[in-house]
Amino acid sequence: MKIRTSGATINLVTAGKGPPVLLLHGYPETHVMWHKVAPALARDYTVVCPDLRGYGDSSKPKGLPDHSNYSKRAMALDMAEVMTALGHPRFHVVGHDRGGRVAHRLARDHGKRVRSLTVLDISPTLKMYESTDMQFARAYYHWFFLIQPYPLPEKMLASMGVGYILGRIGRSKGGLKHFPKSVQREYARCFDAHSTCEDYRAAATIDLVHDRKDSKKKLRMPVLALWGKQGVVEAMFDCLADWREVAANVRGRALPCGHFLPEEKPKQVVAELRRFLKDL
Repeated sequence: MKIRTSGATINLVTAGKGPPVLLLHGYPETHVMWHKVAPALARDYTVVCPDLRGYGDSSKPKGLPDHSNYSKRAMALDMAEVMTALGHPRFHVVGHDRGGRVAHRLARDHGKRVRSLTVLDISPTLKMYESTDMQFARAYYHWFFLIQPYPLPEKMLASMGVGYILGRIGRSKGGLKHFPKSVQREYARCFDAHSTCEDYRAAATIDLVHDRKDSKKKLRMPVLALWGKQGVVEAMFDCLADWREVAANVRGRALPCGHFLPEEKPKQVVAELRRFLKDL
C-alpha cells in the first residue's frame, strides 16, 4: 500500500485488529526489519509498518540546501498523515534507531495523538551529539562521515556497494546470522545513498535546532526505552537517565543483544511491548 502525504509517498504494510501501533525502522533498513515482531503483535493490535521517507519503497526526494525535507519534523509529519489516512487518530509508536528519532519528534509535534512512545537502542539525538568524545566518534563514525557535503559520502558509499550495508547490519556480535538472505537482499535493493546522507545531515543541523527549542518541555506520554546490553548505548550512555531528561514517565531496560533488537531478540521485544502496552 502507498499513501501520498504532503511531502512524500509512503510505502507501508498493515495488518491485525486492535489498538494501532506504528512501527518505525532504523538504518540502513526498511519496514522488513519488523518481520519477526509484527506478526506476533498483529494478534492483538493493528500494526502499521511504513518505510520512512528516503528508505525502502517510499519516495526519495533530493535534499534541500537546509536538509529540511529530511528533518525528523518532516518525516514525523509523514507518519502523522499516514495514520490519519488509515483512520487512526491516536496510536502507539515504536521506533528503532533512525525510526526512534522520527518517533521522538512525532511525540513532540503530535503529542496529543501519540498514546505511548517506545525507543529502541538510542538516547536522544541532542544528548548523543553533545556527549561526543573520541570513543563515541570511533563507534559512530558514520554520524560524522554521512553528514559531509554532497557528493563525497554518496560517491564513497556507491563505491562500497552492498558490502557497506551488510557491514552495518552485521556489526553486532552475531554477525549476519539474524538477517535472512532475503532480508539482506531487500535492504540492499532499497538502499539510497543520497537519501540516507540527507537523513544524517538533517540530524546534525536542523534537527538539533528543533530539539534545542523543545529542550525544556518534557514529553507527557509513557515512554519505554530498550537497548542492547552489548551495544554502544549501553557502553557510553545512561539510556534511562537520558530519556528522563526529555520525558516525565520513562521505564525500560537492556536486552541481551546488540543494536538490532527486533531481529536479534524478537520474542523479548514482543514481550516487553505487550507488557508496556497492555494497560495504556
